[in-house]
Amino acid sequence: TLLPILLLSCNTVFVDAFQLPSSAKARQRGCQKSINHPNDCQQCRTNALQESSEEGDNGTSTKKENNAMAFLRNKGRIGGAANMDFADAMGLDESPSGGTKTSYHENGFQNVRKAKSSYISCTTSGIIDDISEPFPFTSSGNQWDGITDRVVGGVSNGSLTRETIGEKPANVLRGNVSMKNGGGFIQIVTPLSLDPTVDVFVDASEYDGVELEVYCEGGDEENFNVHLRTPACVRKFSSYRATFGIKTGKWETVRLSWDEFAGYGSGPDVTPFVPSLRRLAVVAIGEAKDVVLAVGQVGFYNVI
Repeated sequence: TLLPILLLSCNTVFVDAFQLPSSAKARQRGCQKSINHPNDCQQCRTNALQESSEEGDNGTSTKKENNAMAFLRNKGRIGGAANMDFADAMGLDESPSGGTKTSYHENGFQNVRKAKSSYISCTTSGIIDDISEPFPFTSSGNQWDGITDRVVGGVSNGSLTRETIGEKPANVLRGNVSMKNGGGFIQIVTPLSLDPTVDVFVDASEYDGVELEVYCEGGDEENFNVHLRTPACVRKFSSYRATFGIKTGKWETVRLSWDEFAGYGSGPDVTPFVPSLRRLAVVAIGEAKDVVLAVGQVGFYNVI
């Protein structure tokens, strides 16, 4: 006698809790037993279960479809991102340093910086910049900046642009060096580490020195410096420095060996140079003059 009571109880709970879909309710209203309609009408229960199954399947399908569409939209496969022109998408192996020869779109997609993972470290490729990325980015994943002596109270001025000069594209430093107010320099600088969160320094010890393509305008010959910062350079303007001279009006390739870099300032003045490098700068310094200095490819070299 207990079994029928338990079955009735289960059926009652199920009917009370189950919400009939709207179409099932309409079927219920149209049932021949609609007058004094009992809750346990078998036809209505069958209709309700069938409609619930249909609506449940449609709801699950719609949810899955919405989730899939959201995923594709997030990945740029549909919607606005899918309509963008990716014909000039930038890849990893399109130049020796991991950049592209033309990294901006002819219709105006300029100054697009790639993800850090798309670049190759300068100590892996040997190239700091090959002018393959849009200005002011380097092809090893960093950025050029122009700095004048105004940071220490001087009055020198300058600008940094990307130009074609002497029939070659280059980063061009233009300005005037003044010796007033204890100043006397303008420079173009870039950090070297691809991922400073891992290490702000790069180990260039497998190379023999720095190599750069340069061009200048002015007198018959002009002198410039390359400054390197290492862990010994704890003071703001301490560095290891090497000087080079070039003829004006033509491109030259300059090589500076590690032995040519001398310590300047507190720290480097008593610490032998080790090519664990944080930053490289090309500098017009120590002489009042107008400056037009173009810097092309910059990297490291090995003596063969």
